[in-house]
Amino acid sequence: MKTWIKHSFVAVAVIVLLSACRVGKEYQRPELLLPAQFDTATSASYGDTSSVADMPWSAFFADTTLKALITKGIQYNNDLLVAVKRLEAAQRQARQAKLLQLPDVNLQVTGQYNRPSDNSLNGLSAQGFLQKSYIENYNATVALSWEADIWGKIRGRKEIALTQYLQTAEALKAVQTQLVSQIAQGFYNLLMLDRQLQIAQQNLALNDSFVLATRLLKDAGTVSSLAVQQAESQKQATAILIPQLEQDIALQENALQLLTGQLPGKLARQTSLTELTVNDNLSTGLPVAMVSRRPDVRSEELALVIANARVGVAQADMYPALTITAGGGLESFKSSNWFNIPGSLFGLAAGSILQPVFRKGALKTQFEVAKIEREQAVIRFRQSVLQATTEVANAMVQTDKLKQQQFIAVSQTDTLKKAVVNAQWLFKSDMASYLEVLTAQGNALQAELNLAMIQRSRLNAQVELYRALGGGWK
Repeated sequence: MKTWIKHSFVAVAVIVLLSACRVGKEYQRPELLLPAQFDTATSASYGDTSSVADMPWSAFFADTTLKALITKGIQYNNDLLVAVKRLEAAQRQARQAKLLQLPDVNLQVTGQYNRPSDNSLNGLSAQGFLQKSYIENYNATVALSWEADIWGKIRGRKEIALTQYLQTAEALKAVQTQLVSQIAQGFYNLLMLDRQLQIAQQNLALNDSFVLATRLLKDAGTVSSLAVQQAESQKQATAILIPQLEQDIALQENALQLLTGQLPGKLARQTSLTELTVNDNLSTGLPVAMVSRRPDVRSEELALVIANARVGVAQADMYPALTITAGGGLESFKSSNWFNIPGSLFGLAAGSILQPVFRKGALKTQFEVAKIEREQAVIRFRQSVLQATTEVANAMVQTDKLKQQQFIAVSQTDTLKKAVVNAQWLFKSDMASYLEVLTAQGNALQAELNLAMIQRSRLNAQVELYRALGGGWK
């Protein structure tokens, strides 16, 4: 008995020591092409080590209507709900993966009846020993099987499952950041259309007044019928914008309703485009922090972690596998004696080492393919970092340049509005032609429409910078 205990202890110690011989390499983040900081030539505020992406979306956006839309989108958007279900499934798989290193235990209960031929050896044996022409056998077995994780194969598979769960969580965050961005930009586009519709209606009233004035001057013989026709044409060009803008507004409302999981319909809002302000003091933080903050980049890095773990598993498959099996239970050829203890008790124990021989080439190929796939994952990860850095840089440029454009556009709009007033006064004083008035009105209308577009673009660029830095999932 002592000898058996000694040998068992030695065997366990050997298995434990061998389990430390894990093949494969621990994951290390590869070198990335990153600037020390984002370009600060456009704005000094960008050099701050903190990042606006650390702000929850509820703090980043101030408008209550927009916040309500985003909240509804997070609750009811179907794409996001699908991502949530994927995460739930991955969570269950991760929980199951924690049990991979535990023994496999099975319970089997069988009852067998066999009527052999009287002329067969089994039939003669049954009649000779059991004094009957049939054989019964009743069995209840508890079997245990455990593979010693000598080379880290099981730990690698566990790591893959757990990392896949984390990757699914990052994918969910990425869907939410994209959703928050789409809702915000859609809302700002809707406010721009509202503003453009207001501008078109105001200019239509102005055009109508000029048509009336032109008709009066024609009746007085001051201008020709051509002037009236030109004024009517200008009015019609402005009027056609109204149903077009109303159409665009309805389509944008439907698009926002779709993003929030609602049926198409009107969208209540109290905010106007001119009431919204753009924050010019957004800090981007450090590029290296963005890598760990942005969900899509983080997802690509986790894919690399998975690929690295698969290399280790593929390598471990080429080495011998040690499996320990044990079992025990009750067995009897009579149902009445089945539960007679200890007479019906039986047990078994075995250990086996499986070394692949003829599959060596296939396993080697599998290992080499796994290494190639890891190299591909490295490239994809680096590309995602480069893409993210480019998106941040583009958003920064847009933010600054659109600010300059708005300053010029505001000045241009004011100038052209004054030009319209002056042209109308000079026209009534017979010091300017009707063409000069029409030109001034057309230029003023286009300038106001462009100003609304620039205001929208500035707001969208702010949202894009927030998303590009990894904001929106908190």
